[in-house]
Amino acid sequence: MTRRQILCILGLSIACVVVVMLRLLIGSDSWGFSDDPTIQSLRLHRVWVGSIVGAALGLSGALLQSLLRNPLASPDLMGLSAGAGFAVTLRTWQLGTLIGASAAAFPALIGAMGVLFFVWFLSQRRGLIDPISMILVGVIVSVILGAATMLLASLMPDRGFAVSRWMMGTLREQVDQTTLIVCGLCVLTIIAWSIVSSRSFDVMSLGEDEARSVGVSVSRVRVGQFVGSGVLAAISIVLAGPIGFVGLVSPHLVRLLAGPSHRALVIGSSLCGVVLVVGADTLVRAIPTSSGRIPIGVVTALIGGPIFLFMLLRMRR
Repeated sequence: MTRRQILCILGLSIACVVVVMLRLLIGSDSWGFSDDPTIQSLRLHRVWVGSIVGAALGLSGALLQSLLRNPLASPDLMGLSAGAGFAVTLRTWQLGTLIGASAAAFPALIGAMGVLFFVWFLSQRRGLIDPISMILVGVIVSVILGAATMLLASLMPDRGFAVSRWMMGTLREQVDQTTLIVCGLCVLTIIAWSIVSSRSFDVMSLGEDEARSVGVSVSRVRVGQFVGSGVLAAISIVLAGPIGFVGLVSPHLVRLLAGPSHRALVIGSSLCGVVLVVGADTLVRAIPTSSGRIPIGVVTALIGGPIFLFMLLRMRR
């Protein structure tokens, strides 16, 4: 790695430590380190959940942008989050009761992978991916599935409010230790694979023919990126519901700071996702409201929306 990349990763690591310490200090009930072990345990639990969700979203965005060679690709804009959320809500409606994180894992994975394949298939033109068509298809699919999710929530008057609030992005507090460990190990495994394959990502960004000419197994890497981004999106939905713009903003911030090398991009996007999600959770805890906690997805949308608009206008120019 270059000095610039090392400084970027070091700076993001320090930022992670800072937001984690702030989250452990700030709570809706009191500020500062609590003497009550239960309160401190709950704060630490949310830090772990937020860290896993942030790393999953940041890395998923980096993998999708590399897979599709589209700088606007992200789990929320491509419809992965909406597909996973719809699948979990549909399963909740079928069972007639709210389901836990472990029970939501398989429906979320099927929903995310199904939508990714659907959008990828419809965005091809003469065998090539059209970036503009892909964004349009992804946004339309997200809107349709979001409306379908709200329809199912309205059919569940006893659970509709909880589902609607979850769809705005809220870290789960009732996640058992086993599920949290499994999700964390999955994220770490995909990060490790991405770091090992980062040189292949760099070569493939120049074109598939160039990558094959130097011995890169393009199909194997593409499948890994496809499955990895779907699994990461499903993990984020299971643990927090749809949280927008983290997967879009994180890779772009890292590219701005460290350049386009995928090794730094993979590590930096994961760290940047942790900073954004845990930082957003800290912010909503620090802002008192009479109607309850502000969903994290609202905070990330207010921050990421203007950035997304700026990126669109920049691409048009």
